[in-house]
Amino acid sequence: MSSSTTITTIDLKGALPKVASGKVRDLYTIDESTLLFVASDRISAYDVIMDNGIPGKGALLTAMSKYWFQYLSSQIPGLQTHFIASGLPPTLETQLGPDVAAPLRIRSMQVRRLQVYPIESIVRGYITGSGWAEYKKSQTVNGIPLPAGLIEGQKLATPLWTPSTKAELGDKDENISPAAAAKIVGQDVADEIERQSLQIYSAAAKRAEEVGIVLADTKFEFGLDKETGKVVLIDEVLTPDSSRFWPKETWEENLGRAQPSFDKQFLRDWLTENKLKGKEGVVVPEDVVKRTAEKYQEAYEKITGQKW
Repeated sequence: MSSSTTITTIDLKGALPKVASGKVRDLYTIDESTLLFVASDRISAYDVIMDNGIPGKGALLTAMSKYWFQYLSSQIPGLQTHFIASGLPPTLETQLGPDVAAPLRIRSMQVRRLQVYPIESIVRGYITGSGWAEYKKSQTVNGIPLPAGLIEGQKLATPLWTPSTKAELGDKDENISPAAAAKIVGQDVADEIERQSLQIYSAAAKRAEEVGIVLADTKFEFGLDKETGKVVLIDEVLTPDSSRFWPKETWEENLGRAQPSFDKQFLRDWLTENKLKGKEGVVVPEDVVKRTAEKYQEAYEKITGQKW
């Protein structure tokens, strides 16, 4: 399944009430217990949305999240996720008509409506990105002391849980210590989010390694099921938008410098090289759009074993 269409604005013709609009996804109310997540083809980097999108990206992210929700549920006993089904509800399909529904169907998933915990749950198995930047200054990551002498891209002795704030649209997430996260959500919830995050990372990293990919780091989000009191995995999961995927075969030879990747690092590098990091109103050139789309597709096909 693939899509060459680029959709950066989601329009349900007023058929469902909109709950929120994020960097990539728009959320709508189906009923009091169910939401519709529609992934656009918008792409962001350094917390800024680019002016143009990546063709078919929303469909790919939706398919990849569906794969991981199902895979993780089969590997981790007791794991709860918000995923119900991919696609649009039948009544919405009818309301929108086939022409409008078709491109939205492959970008949509129906999920349980839960109370979202206001932190991002990041797991780092390797030192890179903002973690590497902090380490160079203070030999810490999110305030967690690390051994001296680490080099960029090195595998950590054990994966680290390094949460961040969950910023409003237009603001920037801020790395925080596990203790600071506990002050936001409570110690018991923080402990459970950390436990689940490390467990999920371990299962996903093992799967990625089987197909020649290093899962360097990834971001999760969690919500509360008020009926059961359980902490539930929500949002997207283990996509190239929320993770760093590196080719395993070249990881070691690239230690000490930026790794080639199957994610939006290609876009981040282009922005940095052109002094556009954090700038609004950026139009990504066609060659960068094409290369980014190819990287996302390669990650999907390697991990799922399915042709895009």
